[in-house]
Amino acid sequence: MEKTIGQQLSKHELRYRYDEFAPNFKYEEWVCNHIFGLKRLRRQHFGQAAGKVLDVATGTGVNFGHVPRTSQITAVDLSPGMLDIARARARKLGLSVTFRVMDAEALDFPNDTFDSVISSLATCTFPHPLVALGEMARVCKPGGRILLLEHGCSSWRIAANYQNRKAHQHYAQVGCRWNQDPLAIVQAGGLVITRIQRHCAGLFYVIQARPGKDQ
Repeated sequence: MEKTIGQQLSKHELRYRYDEFAPNFKYEEWVCNHIFGLKRLRRQHFGQAAGKVLDVATGTGVNFGHVPRTSQITAVDLSPGMLDIARARARKLGLSVTFRVMDAEALDFPNDTFDSVISSLATCTFPHPLVALGEMARVCKPGGRILLLEHGCSSWRIAANYQNRKAHQHYAQVGCRWNQDPLAIVQAGGLVITRIQRHCAGLFYVIQARPGKDQ
């Protein structure tokens, strides 16, 4: 589950940092998409979304181009700066996306609103990821899909040791718990996992789940 990282950043601090990161986030995005192969994983995974789609912690809107164009996308993020870039991306793609500044741990939507909920590389930054996952399940319709692309502690010992040694430093810089166990977090969040794959030395987790309420 979550690894201890000492004092957590507040939501105000996280919003400030990601507002600061937003203009240059395209470089980190490029590395993830092209060096680690996340572009392909996003296309394969988020291409399964359908109907009314909620993109939680959308960041710069990097997932938009991989969601079927017939979908109705609503994108939320804590950072207004990130959403500004996501809006520009949606315009460039010719997509009509609804944007809201919103805390993933308190989604302002009724129960059972969305057919699909997607999120990428985000549970590592939520102060209370189990709460955020519970909110995703709450707003997802029974029988709907929750599609997560997450990262965590590598399955390679050398890489994992490095992540653990640098975990405090990395969190202090970017508010990311990069040595977490996404699978354990998702299971503890009450979601029913229907499929999971790990990629790139086990760093990245492709998780398909559904809300536990439809068991």
